[in-house]
Amino acid sequence: MKLALWQTAPTNGRIEAGFDALCMQVQAAAAAGAKLLLAPELFLPGYNRPDLHAALAQPLDGEWMGRLREVAARTGCGICIGWAERDGAAVHNAATTIGPDGAILGHYRKIQLYGAMEQASFAPGDRLCAPFRLEGLRVSMLVCYDIEFPGHAAALSRAGIDLILVPTANPVGFEHVPRRLVPARAHESDATVAYANLAGAEGDVTFGGLSVIAGPDGEPLASAGARGDALLIVDLAATASIPSRLRSGGGRDYRPALK
Repeated sequence: MKLALWQTAPTNGRIEAGFDALCMQVQAAAAAGAKLLLAPELFLPGYNRPDLHAALAQPLDGEWMGRLREVAARTGCGICIGWAERDGAAVHNAATTIGPDGAILGHYRKIQLYGAMEQASFAPGDRLCAPFRLEGLRVSMLVCYDIEFPGHAAALSRAGIDLILVPTANPVGFEHVPRRLVPARAHESDATVAYANLAGAEGDVTFGGLSVIAGPDGEPLASAGARGDALLIVDLAATASIPSRLRSGGGRDYRPALK
């Protein structure tokens, strides 16, 4: 399967401009043969816009998801995107994967909320995303800070995951995450980890780019720079040629007793 990853500037509340840009990238990804495009965390309505999170958050069956499902079905390229979800009185920092036919394949609410802004804006999720099938792969999602906690990726690994999709909004100053932690999680999990970041400023936060797709050997299959937009497209079939000696095997839960 070909996977596309989109690194882009924050939407910053510009919903229609965000949809226009996303549609162009989905069309470009589809033209290159990709079956899924991964976009960053809280692409809708914007990450560093706590004034908009509760005000604009929508339910899973709302207009945003309806429009995204139509785009996916029309282009034949699925979409994984971060967005603000409303569920009754609660608002969640969510990620949803839509298949190439427009069906919702998976939905996830961020567990590890980062910093005072997220903790004030969102209710935390309470479960990992159940694995779903896409083009023969077992896939799941985490959001940004979640990938920094080895236990989450380890639990997905034990479920036999092939691909972990991670919409993120990682600021400047935390470059160790895409450069070291994401490849480490991929190797530990014996899975591919795709980490789609924002690049550029939104209010007083500047995002660090460096989006990466890391293979099961911990090596990048593709990566973006620290600044500017990028569309990465990787054929995940390339991971089949990684020698077993360079893979962790994944799924193991070895816990020696403490003495």
